Amino acid sequence: MDGTTAEIDAAGPAVEFNWGALPRVQVHTILPLGAIAPSNNPIYLPGGSGPDAFGLIDAETGVKIAIFKETKHFPQIGTFTMFELPSGNAVRGLGVGKVWYKVPLWLQKNIGHWLVDGGVGYQVVPQTGYRNFPYCGLLVKYRFGERLELGTELFAHAREGFAAAQTEASAMIDIGGYYHFKRHPGEQFLFCYGHSIAGQTEDYAYLGLYWTWGKGGAAQP
Repeated sequence: MDGTTAEIDAAGPAVEFNWGALPRVQVHTILPLGAIAPSNNPIYLPGGSGPDAFGLIDAETGVKIAIFKETKHFPQIGTFTMFELPSGNAVRGLGVGKVWYKVPLWLQKNIGHWLVDGGVGYQVVPQTGYRNFPYCGLLVKYRFGERLELGTELFAHAREGFAAAQTEASAMIDIGGYYHFKRHPGEQFLFCYGHSIAGQTEDYAYLGLYWTWGKGGAAQP
C-alpha cells in the first residue's frame, strides 16, 4: 500500500518470483492484483479524482545484476532495472497504459551483523499525466541472530504527475524487517511501514511471505 492525501494505491494479493538464473544475476517478476481509491477532493484536481477500482494492475519484470562483487573494503555495486508491463486497465486507473521503467544504481556493504545499502534511480513513464522523476534511498539493517533482521530506511522521490497518487515530492522514513521461521529457515515474513517527514504527506506499508530454496531442495535463508 502506498497512499497520499490525493489517492491510496494498494497492490495485493500478488505473486512474486525471483530466480538466481546465473551467478550475480537475478530474474524478477510480479503479477499483482490491486486497488485505487482517489480522494476526489477538489484541491487536488486534476489528480486524485475518479471512482474506486480493483483488478489486475501492471505486472513487473526485471533483472538484478551485481556489476562489482563486494570485497573486504569495497561495496557491491549493481543495478535492478525493471520493466512495468501494461497489464492493468488504464481507463479504470489500474495501469499506466504503456511500458514504463525503473533504472536504479545501488551500493551494498556488509559489516559484521550490519548491512548498509543505498543508491539513486530514475523512473521513466512515457504517458500523459505522468512524469519522469529521480529517487534515492539509504537503508541500514541489523541481523539479530538467525531469525530476525530489522532495518530503517530514508527514501525520497520527486513528484510523479497528476495521474499518480504522488502528485508532489516527498521524503520518508520507514522501519521494517524479516522474520525467519525457526523450523523452516527458508520461509520468511516480511514487513515494513513508512511515513513522510518532508513534502507531500505519504504513507506506505508492506507485508509478505517469502520462500527461498537452493540446490538439492535445501532451504537457504
